[in-house]
Amino acid sequence: MSKRITKADAPIYQLKITLHEIRPPIWRRVLVPGGFTLYQLHRVIQAAFGWLDYHLHQFLIDGKYYSIPSPEDWEPVVDERDHTLAAMAPATKRRFQYEYDFGDSWKHDILVEKILLPEQAAKYPVCIAGKRARPPEDVGGTWGYARFLEAIADPEHEEHESYLVWVGRFDPEEFNLEETNRSLKKVK
Repeated sequence: MSKRITKADAPIYQLKITLHEIRPPIWRRVLVPGGFTLYQLHRVIQAAFGWLDYHLHQFLIDGKYYSIPSPEDWEPVVDERDHTLAAMAPATKRRFQYEYDFGDSWKHDILVEKILLPEQAAKYPVCIAGKRARPPEDVGGTWGYARFLEAIADPEHEEHESYLVWVGRFDPEEFNLEETNRSLKKVK
């Protein structure tokens, strides 16, 4: 089990989280306490991207899978609730992966950009930057998302209307920092 770090002594991790295989990239830059467990980091990623946490997830770190173990797991899984971000990524430039929704397989590359001292009045976690809207849930992974973008951009496309009925208004270039931080305030 990883050493628990209290909030008082936890460094703050600046993470850049980027959705894998999408161009132009969709990413978020967040500040997260190093004392957060991987489970708490999962909740940060869900909030930062606006995912709805409908699906299973896992982290891949040094060839090991971290999630919440279940008797239905096909492969052994290490309990993410027992490991902190600081223990799993003790230095800058550390990279690891987070996958959400094993059907759509949304892989997120996580890079530790900086390890900082906490600011006295600051509340964490917080998103400090980001680009582009995340794909809709259940759109079919990166290939389905490309097809979706093509259809909503072309009023003559046979699926144009049905996609817009399904998702409502969707701007792939939109990112709302204030809305993202409202969601992050709920993560403890």
